Amino acid sequence: MKLKADLHLHSFYSPDSFLSPKKIIEVCHKKGINCLAITDHNEIKGALEVKKLAPFKVIVAEEIETKEGEIIGFFLKERIKPYLSPEETILEIKKQGGLVAIPHPFDYLRRNIIKKEALRRIIDQVDMIEIFNSGNIFNISNQKAEDLCRSYSKAPYAGSDAHTPFEIGSTSTELDDFNVSAEFLVNLKKAKFIKSKSPYWAHFFILLYKFYKIFKK
Repeated sequence: MKLKADLHLHSFYSPDSFLSPKKIIEVCHKKGINCLAITDHNEIKGALEVKKLAPFKVIVAEEIETKEGEIIGFFLKERIKPYLSPEETILEIKKQGGLVAIPHPFDYLRRNIIKKEALRRIIDQVDMIEIFNSGNIFNISNQKAEDLCRSYSKAPYAGSDAHTPFEIGSTSTELDDFNVSAEFLVNLKKAKFIKSKSPYWAHFFILLYKFYKIFKK
């Protein structure tokens, strides 16, 4: 069985998204997405909710802010607290049998990308590198990520980084079905990618909503 996966997606448990678990499932059904990784910032509640409700495969993941930039843990069982060192964060991911992924490593417009020195130190412990992120404004950001992935023979993946309904599935990863993380990793190396960038105005919309949630508290 082939899966059409969006492997970078945020629910309203992230401060800059308003996607409810039910809305995510509804949009995925319409767009033919049958595999998701919910990668909320420093939280897994959204991933657990979607996993409970969805009629398709859901990977519990977390985009974790470390002291030197963001790392995603895939196949998590428990939330990993933020602001550890990259090495400590990786250790916590591995303790859970999870996979270590580096999202958007060269999008310099983002505040929390992994620092170059940190990436150099941890690259041997990384399992996956995001070679295409729909939210990257500049093409060179995705190209450099793909070059890095190929240079170190890591498993590639792509994701929409969706925070709004219209972004879900804009970029997807097509891969064979899997049962465990090791099989997922092998299948990623044979995957095909459907790539599409988010419209520029989506970034402005997400920023507005982030401020709305802050002031609403």
